[in-house]
Amino acid sequence: MNRSLTVAWQDPVQLANAGRTLPGIEFLRAIRDRKLPSPPIAMLLGFDLVEVETGRAVFEVTPGERHYNPIGVVHGGLAMTLLDSCMGCAVQTHMPAGSGYTTLEAKTNLVRAITAESGKLRAIGKTLHVGKRMATAEGRLEDAAGKLYAHATTTCLVL
Repeated sequence: MNRSLTVAWQDPVQLANAGRTLPGIEFLRAIRDRKLPSPPIAMLLGFDLVEVETGRAVFEVTPGERHYNPIGVVHGGLAMTLLDSCMGCAVQTHMPAGSGYTTLEAKTNLVRAITAESGKLRAIGKTLHVGKRMATAEGRLEDAAGKLYAHATTTCLVL
């Protein structure tokens, strides 16, 4: 039996333009509160921004077989994408309107296989340092009981 998935998203250029007019934390809160649409990557992979405060961002996903790789577990790219998102958004909470950041480097450690039976996972990003030109952050991907599936660090260039 074939499975299928239909994905719909809104114009990402309009979302990015809205982001340039708001302080980073207000932009992310608008996405969290569904006043602005989620970005296409979140729609495609099925994750949501659920918490945001200064220096912290949390995403949730329920992994399923649509995320599986050829060996029958969730592809590590899902964990990496979630961690990149939560760490980057933690940095974004510090950005004033009209400025931004870009990831320079990210390191991810996958410590446990993710499957459809893993249940809902939370990617929790926290800033470690935010300066005029550089920011660093860390992230954890864990289940509802706090069991660690992956962790990461990032360095971002402040624009």
